[in-house]
Amino acid sequence: MKLHELRPAPGSRRKSKRVGRGIGSGRGKTAGRGTKGQKARSGGAKGPGFEGGQTPLQRRLPKRGFTNAPFRRTLAAVNVEALNRFEPGTVVTPELLLETRVVRDPKDGIKVLGDGELTRALTVRAHAFSKAAAAKIQAAGGTVEVI
Repeated sequence: MKLHELRPAPGSRRKSKRVGRGIGSGRGKTAGRGTKGQKARSGGAKGPGFEGGQTPLQRRLPKRGFTNAPFRRTLAAVNVEALNRFEPGTVVTPELLLETRVVRDPKDGIKVLGDGELTRALTVRAHAFSKAAAAKIQAAGGTVEVI
């Protein structure tokens, strides 16, 4: 098979319905919307939660509780196994992880998790470590430093 021979699967591509296109199309005049009424009009579709003008449930219920969402810390996760790419004795920092594309988005910091095995002695500097990750790094002869 060559590039110019590629074709989509039969039936997978359909022409779009061109509504409101006059006599002959079968979808002229009201364009399949019926006659009058809210749904026939432009902008007539109301969003989720709209209850015909009655105060919607999400506005009738009282607000309760507290959320710390605007101040939440999200950490980028790095598994111990991903650290095997570095040479033994390397000081692994968040900057190095970003440079080598182990982490694409550092968010509010980096947390090292204990999935996989580590075979090299490394000095790992990160914002947080799971107990399993710290144990595996130390078992491989490395050190753990919390920034």
